[in-house]
Amino acid sequence: MTATQSQLSLIEHVAREARAAAVFGSVEVRGQGLSCRAAASAAPAAYRLEHSGERLYVSLVTADRWLSQSIEADLVHTGDSLAELLEEELANLSCPAKATFEHYRSDDKLFTFRTPVPAGRDAADSARLALAFLLGYEACFRNLGDMSAGEDEE
Repeated sequence: MTATQSQLSLIEHVAREARAAAVFGSVEVRGQGLSCRAAASAAPAAYRLEHSGERLYVSLVTADRWLSQSIEADLVHTGDSLAELLEEELANLSCPAKATFEHYRSDDKLFTFRTPVPAGRDAADSARLALAFLLGYEACFRNLGDMSAGEDEE
């Protein structure tokens, strides 16, 4: 499936803003999506922004089972809900929104946490929402499990 020009423009805009936020290890536009390396996770992980059909999704992906399980274990021990944690981060970013999560192992064997990004009123609002969900994901997951192992532990 080929991305539309407006979808590609949104991805490019969010990539520029994500780089400026300086919370990711690296930010790369890949094909029709965006991949941002988690800065300090114990194992390789990436935050992604990708279109699937007409829907835009933000996700955290890792091939490392233990990293995924460390996140799950933290949530079990604290009793926190990922949706509530993300909604708090979105509110902190002046973007109050409801969030849902899918958690699964993808066909390409990546442990995936994924959330649909709501559509905006126009292109600028869609870009604002996409950036907020990407930054909200990073802030939400940063302190879960082994996502903040630190430079000396990588």
